[in-house]
Amino acid sequence: MNKRYSKNFSVLGSAGGVAKAILSILNKSAVDKNDPIHPVIVNTMFHLVDDKQKNLDYYQELFPNLRNNLCTYHFDINNTSMFKEHLQNTQTTLVIDCSWADTVDTLRICNDLNINYINTAFESTLVDEDESFNGFGLIERYKIIEKNKQDFRNITAILGSGMNPGVVQWMTLELIQKSPDIKPLGCYIVEHDNSFFADKSLADHQTIYTTWSPECFLDEAILSYPMFLRHRNPLFLYENVYDFEFKVSLGERSFTGCLMPHEEVITLGNLFDMETGFIYKINDHTSNLIRANLDHIDDLWDWDMEVLDPAQEELEGEDLVGVLLVYENKEKYMYNVLGNKDIFDKYKVNATYFQVACGIYGAISALLLDNLPQGIYYVDELLLKTDTKYGKYLSYYMNNFIIGENNASEGSLLRRKCQHAS
Repeated sequence: MNKRYSKNFSVLGSAGGVAKAILSILNKSAVDKNDPIHPVIVNTMFHLVDDKQKNLDYYQELFPNLRNNLCTYHFDINNTSMFKEHLQNTQTTLVIDCSWADTVDTLRICNDLNINYINTAFESTLVDEDESFNGFGLIERYKIIEKNKQDFRNITAILGSGMNPGVVQWMTLELIQKSPDIKPLGCYIVEHDNSFFADKSLADHQTIYTTWSPECFLDEAILSYPMFLRHRNPLFLYENVYDFEFKVSLGERSFTGCLMPHEEVITLGNLFDMETGFIYKINDHTSNLIRANLDHIDDLWDWDMEVLDPAQEELEGEDLVGVLLVYENKEKYMYNVLGNKDIFDKYKVNATYFQVACGIYGAISALLLDNLPQGIYYVDELLLKTDTKYGKYLSYYMNNFIIGENNASEGSLLRRKCQHAS
């Protein structure tokens, strides 16, 4: 069956929301002759892998334009021998990793088999299983990747290509290149996600609701210390993430959010030696639950958790993700904001997952079309070290970016800090 297709891609974590979103975009690509990678997609077999796999009928109903390009597999990616056998038997040429698989372990397997690789985040089984890393998980995952990535010379891989990390690094470079002679003092990745049930009576008072993995969100929100980079050094505030908020202004839009560790904060801060941080505001329901339980924060891990899925219940609200560059007397910003209702009508996913998928689509397109040198790239490295058209590709489906300027500056991160009003 595979001989009909010129390429074979394996999608890890295929039953999750991120995979659903990228497959939804590729379902459009399969019938859009103007799509940059349309000729490849129609001639590619997608091998869908998950240890909680759904029936093939589920995927074929959701993605009818790919119905003949899909195969399903039910096994745990952490089973190394089975995973290697799968990649060899399917003649996989690209792994699209939407799972929690260990990044370095998966890269090592792909490198041994000369298979290119994309993922959306830094993952490490070692860090997740060692409680001594609690509070500092992300920086430890980054160190492990940095220690190992030079060993992988047989493949091209793009790490952390979702929305953030991913698209936000492209936004940052777009803004920096508009004023190349002026060095920013700070760069803050900002996100305001007020997505929630249109019928708020559906919310359970003891359930944590997010638009993406609740477990990964809680890792940032309650298991980690607030982190930012200054002079290429990671700095931590020994407080609960939700003890404080930080003010952001994007023209007429203004909000306060919490400071959380994030991949792009590390990579951008190291590349440009500017203060970097991620400021995040999530729905009020979940924010209030966390604040109400700060005295016994670990109990939240035992609560019910649910991804806000518009296929289950109607959602309202939007997800705004962008960057704020801070100069001495002004600020520049660029952001994308998408409403859940519009995105669900077109792609059958929530706005957050669609934004992530646009970053994955950009990475897939870059690997297929840009003749990239072999190596392991974060998105900001990819943009600086290669002639990629990553930004052009991701903008094919995400094309409504707002760019503006504040004629004054609210200063560095710690000047933006304010205690949450209870």
